[in-house]
Formats: sequence, structure tokens, C-alpha cells
Amino acid sequence: MSLGNDLSGAHDSLAQDARLFILKELAAQTDGRLNVILLQRLLDQRYGFNRSREWVETQLRKLAELEAVRLHEIAVLTAEIAPAGRDHLAARSIVAGITRPHEVE
Repeated sequence: MSLGNDLSGAHDSLAQDARLFILKELAAQTDGRLNVILLQRLLDQRYGFNRSREWVETQLRKLAELEAVRLHEIAVLTAEIAPAGRDHLAARSIVAGITRPHEVE
């Protein structure tokens, strides 16, 4: 395996971990919602993901493709956890493209 493939796999694994952390943060909210600015701050402060707003938006769009969140464009992109996202966190079902909760705890 080449170094390029190793790095690509590491980046994908980091993105999958970030998606799990996003789901956890959304699930912790009373209304299940957070905007991209707050998610970016939480990912940095709690999990060490110092990434751009665009990178976080990309992860939100991937979660929406996976039907784990619903996105709303208000003033800024806002994500709301969907039933599939809650099921993934509770290990009732698994969403490919998001790290399984037990793999990082």
C-alpha cells in the first residue's frame, strides 16, 4: 500500500470520526439542532478537529446524504439529527460512512 493510500484512508477515518462526534453533539441538544459555526467550535474544543467551516459543512452534507441529519439553510447551515442518526448512536442500526460509537469510546 502506498503512502498516498495510507493518508487517504486516515483522512476518511478522521472524517467518519468527526461525523460521529457531530451526531453526538446534535443528540445532546434539546431540539437536536446546531448551526455549523457552533459545530465547528465544538469539534475543535472537545475533539481536537481544527477544521474550516467549509470542511464541517462538507461533513454535514455527507451526513445528510446518509440520512443521519436534515439540513436547514437559515442564516447559516443548521443540522438537525434525524432518526437514522439517533439509531446509529444507539447502535440500533449502522450508517456506513460514520464511525461506530463503540470504536472511539
